[in-house]
Amino acid sequence: MNRRTAGLAIAGSLLSALALSAGPAAAEGTEKCYGISLAGQNDCASTGGNSCAGTSKVDYDKAAWKLVPAGSCETTMVTLPDGNTRAGSLKPIES
Repeated sequence: MNRRTAGLAIAGSLLSALALSAGPAAAEGTEKCYGISLAGQNDCASTGGNSCAGTSKVDYDKAAWKLVPAGSCETTMVTLPDGNTRAGSLKPIES
């Protein structure tokens, strides 16, 4: 492998690592919706012990978010374990 090929390979590796370390970002046409993901199926979180994708330990964690199509979050309804229903939120849900 010559110097140019090696340099390109290293540059490509660095760019890939940077892209992966950025974590999930809201893609165009999507929004973060808090409080709707099942345990282990969140895309990320805002606070607490579930710092990123797939780490939520409980269903419908108020601080964990999931990407949904833009405009659909606040109309997405979930049934909580106690039988009550709740809509998704564009911000972490407080109490």
